[in-house]
Amino acid sequence: MKTRAITAFFFTIVMLGSVFLGTYTFTAFYLILSLLSLFEFYKLIKTSGIRPHRNIGLAAGALIFLMAAGLHYLKYDVKYLLLCVPLIFSVFITELYKKNKIPFANISYTFVGFAYITFPFCFFHALGFLSNWSEYNFHFPLAFLLMLWANDTGAYLFGVKYGKRKLFERHSPKKSWEGFFGGMFTSALVAYGLSFIFKETTPTVWVGMAILIASFGTLGDLVESMLKRSLDTKDSGGLLPGHGGLLDRFDGLLLAAPVVYAYLYLILY
Repeated sequence: MKTRAITAFFFTIVMLGSVFLGTYTFTAFYLILSLLSLFEFYKLIKTSGIRPHRNIGLAAGALIFLMAAGLHYLKYDVKYLLLCVPLIFSVFITELYKKNKIPFANISYTFVGFAYITFPFCFFHALGFLSNWSEYNFHFPLAFLLMLWANDTGAYLFGVKYGKRKLFERHSPKKSWEGFFGGMFTSALVAYGLSFIFKETTPTVWVGMAILIASFGTLGDLVESMLKRSLDTKDSGGLLPGHGGLLDRFDGLLLAAPVVYAYLYLILY
C-alpha cells in the first residue's frame, strides 16, 4: 500500500506537470506515453504466441501522433495524414517474409494497437487545442483528467461502502452498480465545480462530459480487464510499482477520450 501511495503521488505530479508546462511539454509527454503504452500492448499480446510487428507499429504510432499534432502546430491540410498509410500497410509486405502459421493474426494485432492505443492518445492530445485550433489551452485536458480521477475515486469509495449489485462480474468481480453511479456522481460534482473556473462552455456541457467519462472510462476499464483475462495475466506491465502497467492506469482514457472529443467538438463547432 505504501508503494502504491508513493507511486500515485509522483504519478499525479507528473501528469499535472505535463498539462501545465506548455504546449511542447504536453505534446512530447503524450507522444512518449502513447509509444510506451503501445509497446506494452504489443509485449502483452506476445505472451499469447502472436507476434505483432512491434517496430513498424511503434514507428507508425509515432508518425501518426506527430502528424495529428502537426495539424495544430503547422496548420497543414489533413490530407497529409495519408503519408502514414505506406508505413502502416508495410506490415503486410513484411509478413510475407516471415514463416508464421498465423500471419493475419500478427497483422491484425498490429492494427489493433493503433486503434486501441494510438488514436485515443491523439484525441486526448487534440483536447488541448479544442478551444482554439492552433493555440494550446490546458483546460479541457486538465478537466478530463480530474473527472476521470474523480470517477475512479468515487467508484472505489461508493463501491466499498455500498456495493452489492455486480456491474460485470465476468470481467471485473469487484465492480458494482453502486460504485459506477457513485463514480459518476463524484465526477459530475467535479465537473460542476470546474464550470465556475473554466468558461469555455456551460455547466450542463461540463456535467455531460463527466457522464461520458464515467460511462466510457468504466467500459475502458472492463475492456482492459477482458484483454488481461484473455491472456491470463494480472497486470499489463510493471512500469508503475503497486499499480501495474500504463494500460492499467490509462484504460479509462482509451475509450473515453475519442468520445469526449467528438462530444465537445459537435457542441463547440
